[in-house]
Amino acid sequence: MIDQYGRKISYMRLSVTELCNLRCRYCMPAEGVCKKCHEDMLTEDEMIRAVEAAASLGISKLRITGGEPLVKKNILSICRRAAAVEGIDEVCLTTNGTLLPELAKPLKEAGVRRLNISLDTLDRDKYAYITRIGSLDQAAEGIRAALEAGFEKVKINSVLIGGFNDGEIGELAELTQRYPVDLRFIEMMPMYDGGDFGKDSFIPYTRVLEVLPELEPVEPDGGVAKLYRLPGAIGNVGLISPVNAHFCGSCNRIRLTADGKLKPCLHSPSEYGIKGMDFEQMRCAMEKVIYNKPAWHGLLDADNPSHAGRNMNQIGG
Repeated sequence: MIDQYGRKISYMRLSVTELCNLRCRYCMPAEGVCKKCHEDMLTEDEMIRAVEAAASLGISKLRITGGEPLVKKNILSICRRAAAVEGIDEVCLTTNGTLLPELAKPLKEAGVRRLNISLDTLDRDKYAYITRIGSLDQAAEGIRAALEAGFEKVKINSVLIGGFNDGEIGELAELTQRYPVDLRFIEMMPMYDGGDFGKDSFIPYTRVLEVLPELEPVEPDGGVAKLYRLPGAIGNVGLISPVNAHFCGSCNRIRLTADGKLKPCLHSPSEYGIKGMDFEQMRCAMEKVIYNKPAWHGLLDADNPSHAGRNMNQIGG
């Protein structure tokens, strides 16, 4: 479907839970989130109905997110049923990777084609700090399990944080020379106001180019990342710049939260509830949301935080 600004909307991010087994400092509070009542959240059947409605409007790519989607007990069933929806060509999943040792192969068998794995540092102590309760060894085991499972693509997402991991840019990028992965540096977005990060933490994507002048541009793959490659590397280095060089003009996605709210833009306060709707009602609501998708997210920087109204884990990372 085409929105009012001529953008073809073909991608939906579906959050299946707000819960997570980590507590990343840029995403959620230290104490986690208050678990909502079961009746306030989308059921599995409602999620699949929403995917079917989206597919009928031209959505062909689906990304399963959270929170941490792998803490969802029925995640394999959700992925299997979503992958079987007519019109859905690709099901991807974003995870922190810590539960992949047990779930990587079953996810592949359920129809998940690509994985994005969050990894902000290669230092054990810093990993424990940024996640509050996480283990780097578990995340590394998850990445190994993902590679062994044979997904079409494994991408590692690293949030750029000044004073925290900007000294590891080279080390993180070197993963693309050792493994068949893409490493994507993502500008940190001013969303969760937990007091953990000052203005100096919000560094631009261009810092990567300054640190790694040997990066060579490669052809884009249709995603939002600007792609480069280190000499002799197996995978690409991607730079994603939602703050300093936004890509709103070519944005092709909508979001559906775990509690059934359609969001036409990550940083917009606008939400449209579809829980309890039948197929036709969901389709009608999505049609309106897609057509009225805003032109851009507005000014976004350390002094102008997101208007999303929620933490990232409550929307879908």
